[in-house]
Amino acid sequence: MSALGHRGTWLGPKGVGFMSTRLADSVLLLGIGLMTVLLLAHGRDVLIPIAVSIFVWYLLNALARVYGRLTLGSHSPPRWLCLSASILTMLAAALLMVEVVSRSIAAVAAAAHVYQKNLERLITDVSMWLGFEKVPTTAEIVDRIDLEALATALAGSAASFAMTFTVVLFYVAFLLVEQKSFDKKIAATIPDPKRRRHLIALLGRIQSQIQEYIWIKFVIGLLAAVATFAVLVAVGVDFAILWAFVVFLLGFIPTIGTLLSIIFPSVLALLQFDTLTPFLIVIACLTPVQLLLHNWIEPHFMGSSLNLSPLVIVMGLAISTAIWGIIGAVLCVPIMVIAGIILAQFPGTRWIAIAMSSDGDVRGVTAPPTGD
Repeated sequence: MSALGHRGTWLGPKGVGFMSTRLADSVLLLGIGLMTVLLLAHGRDVLIPIAVSIFVWYLLNALARVYGRLTLGSHSPPRWLCLSASILTMLAAALLMVEVVSRSIAAVAAAAHVYQKNLERLITDVSMWLGFEKVPTTAEIVDRIDLEALATALAGSAASFAMTFTVVLFYVAFLLVEQKSFDKKIAATIPDPKRRRHLIALLGRIQSQIQEYIWIKFVIGLLAAVATFAVLVAVGVDFAILWAFVVFLLGFIPTIGTLLSIIFPSVLALLQFDTLTPFLIVIACLTPVQLLLHNWIEPHFMGSSLNLSPLVIVMGLAISTAIWGIIGAVLCVPIMVIAGIILAQFPGTRWIAIAMSSDGDVRGVTAPPTGD
């Protein structure tokens, strides 16, 4: 009986203390994880605009740093000029996107009769192949759609998007105004120079990792867009420039974006031409390109540059998409990078950072100093 713990556990005194501590830590981590998931799920209406605002704010500052490297002789542009240039660049990109989309919508409307004719032919062929006695027309299909409910849903979505966009703009504006005092606030909050230097180094590593992620996504998306444009031009599919632009944007949505980047141009080829040959060529060319870029090259560079396990990335995408939808898929990897770096700072959570890493090496950021 002397070997029994005071609660009946067959362990020595040291074993009881060790197991109790590990069990308490595990229960605490599990509770924190569940509370975090619940908070993210139930607070998504508030948290998503904040997260998007921080991401946009970071992009503006990252672009400003790029402009800051442009020197004229030995003179570098001032910080305010670089930040102004980055804001103007983002606004120009947004206006360009609106212009491309609006022009393309007008062109699609002009060619709609051709697409409708081919769609009716496609419906007829599929219905005959399935053995339907009566072939439905596009007018009959449209009549069965509840247009009022669809219009209401679209109006609600548009209003929600406009409100979220406005909130994001306000948050970004306040972040830009407040950022000049961040250093003073850090110095006032952490007077210890060693701990302050550690925090600055930690924030610098987070910045470097997220910047690496953005560059990887940008380059992979650009390669996918160029490949899509080349294929669509070679086959003769309409609106090649629009679809290349859409594919570039979809590249920032892991997994789902890859699938949509194949489906959208292929469906247009199916509706544009009278034969299946262009459709088969487009889907046969785009599928290996997208799979090669997003399923092999991108995870390889993500794992080596960000030190994240590809399996953990896939699992994180599934969870974040279920909680926050497409926004969660876009922000998943940056959030995982930040979480991995922070978790590596504490002995009790360091094992989670090791499990999230691709090679088990989390020595890039040292533990915070314990004293002077």
